[in-house]
Amino acid sequence: MKTLLVPLDFSPATSSVLEEASRLANALSAEVILMHSTQPPIVTSDYGLAVENVQEIVAVTEKHAGTQLSHALSTLEQQQIKTRVHHCHGSAITCIVEYAKEQDADYIIMGSHGHSAIYDLLIGSTTQGVLKAAPCPVIIVPAVKE
Repeated sequence: MKTLLVPLDFSPATSSVLEEASRLANALSAEVILMHSTQPPIVTSDYGLAVENVQEIVAVTEKHAGTQLSHALSTLEQQQIKTRVHHCHGSAITCIVEYAKEQDADYIIMGSHGHSAIYDLLIGSTTQGVLKAAPCPVIIVPAVKE
């Protein structure tokens, strides 16, 4: 059975990514692994967030991610697609690439936000990072046109 790793960031692109993953899973009789990575906030100065605030932010973020992953899971399971979820902690690029290797994923399906080249240069692009290091083909779902 083929394995499709589908990293989600819960942006507006998520529904398009799920639709594409559903189509490909049905065509290949594949299992889908929905994943999300949570990166703890980085405190860079003495005036940063108090430890209690960081823990609270992480807890809220993880609860939101769990809710969103559960919703995505039920969406695919209603379509009779074998699906499971994985939530990791750390850099999105590292989490995606390492988990794809660990699960021997056949494809990674992820969204593109359609940011400008300047944005990607200054902020970075998870999609570009995964493309450079992925152990398998990566399918990019284009940003939703508004």
